[in-house]
Amino acid sequence: MNLIEELRWRGMLHDFMPGTEELLASEMTSGYIGFDPTAKSLHIGNLATIMLLVHLQRAGHKPFALVGGATGMIGDPSGKSAERNLLSEEVLRENQEGIKNQLEKFLDFNCGANSAEIVNNYDWFKDFNFLDFLREVGKHITVNYMMSKDSVKKRISADEEGDRAEGLSYTEFAYQLIQGYDFYHLYKNKGLKLQMGASDQWGNITTGTELIRRMDGGKAFALVGKLVTKSDGTKFGKSEGGNVWLDPNLTSPYKFYQFWLNLSDEEAEKLIKVYTLLPQEEIEKITEEHKQAPHLRLLQKALAKDVTIRVHSEEDYLAAVDASEILFGKGDLETLKGLKEDILLSVFEGVPQIEVTQADYTNAATVTDLLSELTGGQVFESKGEARRMIKNGGVSVNRQKVQNADEAVNFELLQGKYLVVQKGKKNYYLVSVN
Repeated sequence: MNLIEELRWRGMLHDFMPGTEELLASEMTSGYIGFDPTAKSLHIGNLATIMLLVHLQRAGHKPFALVGGATGMIGDPSGKSAERNLLSEEVLRENQEGIKNQLEKFLDFNCGANSAEIVNNYDWFKDFNFLDFLREVGKHITVNYMMSKDSVKKRISADEEGDRAEGLSYTEFAYQLIQGYDFYHLYKNKGLKLQMGASDQWGNITTGTELIRRMDGGKAFALVGKLVTKSDGTKFGKSEGGNVWLDPNLTSPYKFYQFWLNLSDEEAEKLIKVYTLLPQEEIEKITEEHKQAPHLRLLQKALAKDVTIRVHSEEDYLAAVDASEILFGKGDLETLKGLKEDILLSVFEGVPQIEVTQADYTNAATVTDLLSELTGGQVFESKGEARRMIKNGGVSVNRQKVQNADEAVNFELLQGKYLVVQKGKKNYYLVSVN
């Protein structure tokens, strides 16, 4: 596989240094991307960058993932309008471990010569004192060179115009030099000749190639992918509730699946190329079928399925599909019973949630009493209203139609504590018995 051609048709390629394509064609090339542990999980914005490493390995080259135990202590100014809050070493270590575990899901660490490797720049920076760094590294790059980088110029010009009072600290200013030294260290000790990343990393990456040239007389290369943005131009990877994380404890597999399912047609057509490994012919086929019947959302479903399985599991994907069906009137009691508690709560997040004591639930004379008085009038304001709707067949509990307004309360509690009440076609309530 030709890496450049693959990234180009997928719409992932932004720029690369002259000679990069020739290098990739001539030898198995070792390349890396850095991930700073600013959170205990990566998000789907990071996943687009991980896919660059995945394609590098699929093309027969050797990928390295650098977890920035050192650079994570400082903060990268690229794409930022303000300085980041610095994290403690303890938090950084916890974040590093979480990121390592996630990277191992996508890269093959046991496939022979081009097996992936994970490195941590704290390993070579922890004993590198400040004066030695200035003497050995700092003298090779001029302030003028560092000032010419877009990430620096934007922050300084904004400060001069009064848009950002905090400006740019020396700590962040020096970030590109530290990242540049990472490239030099890996070039010297691991034989890496290529650094990749998102397009906003171009300045930092080329500082590394320049440092290798000046310190060693060597030749190294840069390749950056396109920043993934939404159709409105804003940064991709966030929902209304914040980042869409790869960690299921931060973004449930159900919410993760729903995020992809709710993409616009334009976004789905673009992102199925970026986030899946489906071949060109198959993507073109799905795209054409989608255009013939857009209401079926074939692009969104294919994308959501592929990414959810690779990030989580097939079991999580199937559970997310079942959960999604419930709100569309599909699925029965067995479907509801099969949902884990966190997924059940995710599905009904935003619907009215009502608490009933165990004693009141046990002592409820009829389902009418339960759905009116004992729920505080939130489902039905009166027994008469409840009776009328039950008589007309408009009420169900746990997907089972309530046939008689005077029937006893004898429902199987989901997860031992929940009832899903549906009034009419679209009104849901989650009753919690505690």
